[in-house]
Amino acid sequence: MMTPDIAPGSIASLNADSSANPARRRVLLSLAAAAALPLAACGRDGQLKNVHGIDLTDAKWSADFSLKDPDGKTRSIADFKDKLVMLFFGFTQCPDVCPTTLARAAQVKAGLGADGSKLQVLFITVDPERDTPDVLRAYTTAFDPGFLGLYGDAKQTVDTAKAFKVFFQKVPTGSSYTMEHTALTYVFDTRGQLRLALRHEQTAAECLSDIRQLV
Repeated sequence: MMTPDIAPGSIASLNADSSANPARRRVLLSLAAAAALPLAACGRDGQLKNVHGIDLTDAKWSADFSLKDPDGKTRSIADFKDKLVMLFFGFTQCPDVCPTTLARAAQVKAGLGADGSKLQVLFITVDPERDTPDVLRAYTTAFDPGFLGLYGDAKQTVDTAKAFKVFFQKVPTGSSYTMEHTALTYVFDTRGQLRLALRHEQTAAECLSDIRQLV
């Protein structure tokens, strides 16, 4: 398994070093988060092999959530039993990382063919202040009618992000603000076990190759 070529350091220092280049900053945030994840052991039967992402099969942690969908129904990972789940944290006003990630997820679903019906994409907003249920619904279904947005209040958002080791913060931009956040996509298998973290830099083909091992 590839290990990110970056020493685990503080997010704050990465932000400061890359403030003049937003694209580089986002990549560094992804790599920093990946570097903080535990490495998985290899060689056990049934384990993922030669994945492009990060194998979390043997990770000593897992995570769940209790958040609402746009219809107000409380959801957790148990609601998606028998589904492959791709889970991503972001916000609807994101100019590039979030739309490219969801567009890639739509490509992965299409690439699965008939097995695409087994894939559930979840988008957890880190900006519940602006991402109302109606905004979330319109945003996620623009990529695929089956994609589902989830939201919580400020505390639930923070607690859920911590559970997934996800970083996010509000960054003022004149009279408004943007959000910086981890760009990893988590993948749960059909038993509800956390198995993978896909890097933002992975192509749709690489993600599809990884996820096919879980179908």
